[in-house]
Amino acid sequence: MQSKATTPEAYIAELPDDRKKAISELRNVILKNLPKGFSEGMSYGMLGYCVPHSLYPAGYHCDPKQPLPFMSLASQKNYISLYHMGMYEEGDLLGWFKAQWQAVSKKKLDMGKCCIRFKKPEYIPMELIGELCTKITPQDWIGTYEKNYKK
Repeated sequence: MQSKATTPEAYIAELPDDRKKAISELRNVILKNLPKGFSEGMSYGMLGYCVPHSLYPAGYHCDPKQPLPFMSLASQKNYISLYHMGMYEEGDLLGWFKAQWQAVSKKKLDMGKCCIRFKKPEYIPMELIGELCTKITPQDWIGTYEKNYKK
């Protein structure tokens, strides 16, 4: 479900009431904890957190006009999803996250390669997501990206 909203505020405003609160709270946790240098905007119809062109002029290899994506947050049909590209590439971070999840949640982790799915907003471990956001700086992400994707 891609939104045509052009700002995070417009995106949240168009959400159903039962999702507005959770997405807003998750957005605030992300903004509070992301290291300096990442920027927020709309990306591929979702809330996006990226390395701006001012820090990485080359942009995203798939579309250099786009900043380098890092995280996204979306309200999907049946769940809220958080996409964290750092967990896809950094094995240690994924292991850390899975172990922490077991320590803070009684729910089974519903996760793809970099997508964490939350079927019920009340089960989102906000503190854990906040801590996850602190783990990779823009410079770390640029290095990982260049090592794995940039040819």
